[in-house]
Amino acid sequence: MPNRDHATPAANTTRRVLFASLIGTTIEFFDFYIYATAAVLVFPKLFFPAGDAASATLQSLATFALAFFARPLGSAVFGHFGDRIGRKATLVAALLTMGVSTVLIGLLPTYASIGIAAPLLLALCRFGQGLGLGGEWGGAILLATENAPHGKRSWYGMFPQLGAPIGFLCSSGIFLLLSAWLDEAQFFSFGWRIPFLASALLVLVGLYVRLKLTETPAFLRAIENNERVHLPILTVCSQHLRSLLLGTFAAVATFVLFYLMTVFALSWGTSVLGYARKDFLLLQMAAVVFFAISIPLSALLADRYGNRAVLIVATLLILVFGLLFAQLFIAANTPVMFAFLALGLFLMGLTYGPLGTALADMFPTSVRYTGASLAFNLAGIVGASLAPYIATALATRFGVAYVGYYLLGAATLTLLALLLIGKPHTDAADKSIA
Repeated sequence: MPNRDHATPAANTTRRVLFASLIGTTIEFFDFYIYATAAVLVFPKLFFPAGDAASATLQSLATFALAFFARPLGSAVFGHFGDRIGRKATLVAALLTMGVSTVLIGLLPTYASIGIAAPLLLALCRFGQGLGLGGEWGGAILLATENAPHGKRSWYGMFPQLGAPIGFLCSSGIFLLLSAWLDEAQFFSFGWRIPFLASALLVLVGLYVRLKLTETPAFLRAIENNERVHLPILTVCSQHLRSLLLGTFAAVATFVLFYLMTVFALSWGTSVLGYARKDFLLLQMAAVVFFAISIPLSALLADRYGNRAVLIVATLLILVFGLLFAQLFIAANTPVMFAFLALGLFLMGLTYGPLGTALADMFPTSVRYTGASLAFNLAGIVGASLAPYIATALATRFGVAYVGYYLLGAATLTLLALLLIGKPHTDAADKSIA
């Protein structure tokens, strides 16, 4: 019987594991980012009452924030099944939840058609997106790291993280193409719906790949060693609360930085600094390349020097970046604006690459899906859910410099958490495959 358990994972070739972990998070983040882009460019005009444009944007950003409050619930629900019945089936269910919610957004009637029901339905679908992503990220990280050979956990663990820049490039790219192909009236009439509806095709690809997977070796060993617990979330909260809290705050700066560089920067750059939507999206897309480059770079460094060491250095650099925020985020200077976006997103990749593996290593196999997912998504509430809203309010009332101070404060919390994190957690199920 044990021999059969250990033979089963052989079907998970390196290529299949890494592609399955990458394609899933790419789809999930594509879905998530098309909402983020639409929350700035589309929803304030179509899903909220006509009137003050700034108020409509803030209301739209509030629905954007809703998904981050759904994500911990998704972590608890999908984490329970991921730690009880397995990573594979749970990942399939999470992808379906996210995909269906996204497609439904593309079918929603607007405020002009059904009034107040439009933003309510939008909020409900956004909640579904958050629920699905709450279960997706942790499972994808475990799929990669629990199949990783010795000495390459961070390298394997960075493949799901690459889904973030790839998803962002795809989402920004499709909005740019629509802007080029359609005039303003066509875009707001039907064009904005196309990315949401097109995600259905991506979900089918992701499901096909993931249904061909077998369980991870670590999870099979947890079953063999009878390590599973009945209620993973209770075990996490009662026995691993310190790890949960430190993991949450260790990821806060990552979330704040990313959503300042994407959602807030796009909103402020196009509405206040005078950049055209197309021009600013092009700048962001070019800058995201630096995000994608620094993720594998940080993973290589993490496998050599340790995840925590790389995260500490990256966080110190983010502190400095927060102090320079106002000097770089300025109007009428495109080269400086590009340098600002590229630098911020490069730092984002440095902290994001090792983060998934670092959080997974803080919990034993029996509750790893729940623990890592909860820490990551609770950090989303603290660091990302209201980041565009808070940054917009700070910049409006006090100036852009205070957005930098906001980032500096988040980085300080993260640095303190990283300094308090102990050694990675290991157990009987953590034997790496050869």
